[in-house]
Amino acid sequence: MLLIQILTVLFALFALTRVWSRFRKRVIGISEFFFWTAFWAAVCVLVAMPAATQWFAKILGVGRGADAVFYVTLVALCYGVFRLQLKIRTQQHEMSELVRKLAIAQAPKDQTK
Repeated sequence: MLLIQILTVLFALFALTRVWSRFRKRVIGISEFFFWTAFWAAVCVLVAMPAATQWFAKILGVGRGADAVFYVTLVALCYGVFRLQLKIRTQQHEMSELVRKLAIAQAPKDQTK
């Protein structure tokens, strides 16, 4: 096993411990726990056995397994950034509405003087 594989597996195992810790402290829910556990377990398997990505590459019509993983990861990251941008925009809109309502509620009632 190459050094990069060992380091990546060790990091994935560390990340799994963090996921478990967050779940036990009820910071994340059960669905997030299962998603991240499956994700980091898949990272461990794919890094430890890179030949396992070959069948995935054949399904996608890509020459190498590493390329298939890279393409799928890039698309997933772009989609994640898009979703985050939408959530940030929604929060900014909600915050602006709340500030307006608070400003109106706290404004002096008689401003005609």
